[in-house]
Amino acid sequence: MAKVKTQFICQSCGYRAPKWLGRCPDCDSWNSLVEEQVIESPEAKRQGWGLSVAQPPKPITEIEAQEGERLKTRIGEFDRVLGGGIVAGSIVLIGGDPGIGKSTLLLQVSDRLSQEGQKVLYVSGEESPRQTKIRGERLGIRASNLLVLSETSLEEIFKELQKLNPSVLMVDSIQAIFTSELQSAPGSISQVRESSARLMQLAKGTGIPIFLIGHVTKEGAIAGPRVVEHMVDTVLYFEGGASHPYRILRAVKNRFGPTNEIGVFEMKESGLEEVLSPSEIFLSERPENVSGSVVVPSIEGTRPILVEIQALVSPSSLAVPRRTAIGVDYNRVALLVAVLEKRMGLKLYNQDIFLNVTGGIRVDEPAMDLGITISVASSFLDKPVPPKTVLFGEVGLTGEVRGVGQAEVRVRESIKLGFERCILPKTNKERMKKVEAIQLKGVESLGEVVKLLF
Repeated sequence: MAKVKTQFICQSCGYRAPKWLGRCPDCDSWNSLVEEQVIESPEAKRQGWGLSVAQPPKPITEIEAQEGERLKTRIGEFDRVLGGGIVAGSIVLIGGDPGIGKSTLLLQVSDRLSQEGQKVLYVSGEESPRQTKIRGERLGIRASNLLVLSETSLEEIFKELQKLNPSVLMVDSIQAIFTSELQSAPGSISQVRESSARLMQLAKGTGIPIFLIGHVTKEGAIAGPRVVEHMVDTVLYFEGGASHPYRILRAVKNRFGPTNEIGVFEMKESGLEEVLSPSEIFLSERPENVSGSVVVPSIEGTRPILVEIQALVSPSSLAVPRRTAIGVDYNRVALLVAVLEKRMGLKLYNQDIFLNVTGGIRVDEPAMDLGITISVASSFLDKPVPPKTVLFGEVGLTGEVRGVGQAEVRVRESIKLGFERCILPKTNKERMKKVEAIQLKGVESLGEVVKLLF
């Protein structure tokens, strides 16, 4: 017979303890252990958690690999992030802040798939069918192949799946789904982990693609154990504040495509609309001949995007000057400010420094170093960078400018938007073919860049 035991389970990492603890010994989270009933049965132990083995082991050289044709959603930015479309049997987890557009995106994707003749089952655990219909009318959704089910019981969802046999399953959200085999409340660590494991087995066994919406914590991570992110094939995160019109959908994990790929959307009354040329959008309101503004070509996944970095340096009246960085790594900014002080002689120790990447996008690659340092120097010296100039490169601790990857792609994107001069590492320029549409200037040190611009 099954035994019922009481355990205290950490809601952040899944650590189990026989008694309550104020702080989790595994992840150091405070007040995260919650009492839950755990049913232990011999049958569950024998069956295990993995998929059943249908065939004996084979040498990898004898296994036939057929990826098959990907299912297109006709939303170009979404297909790009997935790596070219939906893979059969894949399971995708989408996370983001409340109100950022996760449910809106999945409902629009469901509508596009339904218009292509695919039967889509949209399971809403947080809204009634009537509420989903109201939101669908606002988005202009009227596809007859889109079936809406308001249910939170995993067993009932599986029964409907057997009856309907849909092509795609949407679950909104995984924190609302529960299985009756566990006594813990919906949204608990055990329920989220068990429900995700069952859905993963369903996707791999039947070939039905499954999309899951996951709530995020105040730290920005998907609520529930990190093992959920390890179970799924693809993890997508929505970036950008709910009050900002632009949304960035970023792939942080993808077994069937490139990671760190992004898709850009604009939130309108009719839903999310894809932005085909993000560089033009991010630079459309850029002021010219203003100190502290620099344009840098960044690579997000496989896509080049020109972003504007703005810096504001002003004298501080505080004992400890403020350092604020939005859209870039704060520690990287502190390092580059120290390089400017030591190697370039700029006295920034008594200055407040505010740095921002416009458009709500976050960039994290070494090629942004040169743009960050020059924007800070431009604001401090109150000398603007020429408006038709772009620059990129990694800055070392001794002030040298190091080469970066995909330099030709960055230069081509700059030419498309009408820039006339590009300052880049000398090693990158030597490897590039001659380009007549833009003036290339190779540099070896940060001092050369400052002399060229100021």
